[in-house]
Amino acid sequence: MDRTERFYRIDQLLNERRIVPIEIFLEDLEISRATFKRDIEYLRDRLNAPIVWDREAGGYRFDKPMAGNKYELPGLWFNASEIHALLTMQHLLQNLGPGLLSPHVDPLLTRLKLLLESADIPMDSVEKRIRILRVNARSYEPEHFSPIATAVLQRKKLEISYYTRSRDETQDRLLSPQRLTHYRDNWYLDAWCHMRNGIRSFSLDAIRRVKLINEQALDVSEQELDETLGTGYGIFSGKEVKWAELRFTLQRARWVSREAWHPEQKSHFDDEGRYILKVPYSDDRELVMDILKFGPEVEVLGPDLLRRRIIDLVGQTSKIYGDS
Repeated sequence: MDRTERFYRIDQLLNERRIVPIEIFLEDLEISRATFKRDIEYLRDRLNAPIVWDREAGGYRFDKPMAGNKYELPGLWFNASEIHALLTMQHLLQNLGPGLLSPHVDPLLTRLKLLLESADIPMDSVEKRIRILRVNARSYEPEHFSPIATAVLQRKKLEISYYTRSRDETQDRLLSPQRLTHYRDNWYLDAWCHMRNGIRSFSLDAIRRVKLINEQALDVSEQELDETLGTGYGIFSGKEVKWAELRFTLQRARWVSREAWHPEQKSHFDDEGRYILKVPYSDDRELVMDILKFGPEVEVLGPDLLRRRIIDLVGQTSKIYGDS
């Protein structure tokens, strides 16, 4: 727990137990004796908490507050992950179409509203002052999600018609679904493709037709899924992993050095303060898009094939604008 949460817990223990030995605080808060002492000093000196050590009782307790000294704890509200989860749930429930959950949605929304207002902050203020924006989310057919999720969880095969954008063609595929992945505001189905005889990732927005097949799906081990889909960069699959080495300008380094591009990334600053980032990839499509968005503030140092691809794309882009 963070420091503010500890202050509230200390206050709660003193109000509940009246006399609290230091060992109880250390065990409950999971902090060192030195940290606890600093917390107590801060509560006394900065927040006017009337906390005293009672030698005879062998513990801390609240004393009568001195005249003119008002004791008040700092405001405590949700942390970033909690408010993101609550507001995301609220948004999803408000936009939920008719289905199995319909009779239960209103009670859930009511409970969420009570939670969001639990800190004496009105709901209209929360909705007005905090925004969660979805970027680049592609729409998919809602009726497709249920049979896909059913196939994933019940381990059944799926037959789909899939639109491949790069070739501008639609093909029928027989799949053994493995898992659903939500990535960058879009849903993907990771599956064994019986036509390609390999693991593939299918974007739900590109699925044109879905049919649940009453046949047992082929099971692929989690290790094999991660080796194929999790070792490279982004959502694209491949077992042959290469490492991209990128060098960001001194100014852009202030931002990028705080970002996580891949769980296995490696990074350091060079002698001139530029940020060197190394990330693994197997399919360069998503990596190329992320590199290009930084324009002249990043340079691909290697591998040479990736560097030449970026140079070629930059050249093609330049031709579009010509001398304008």
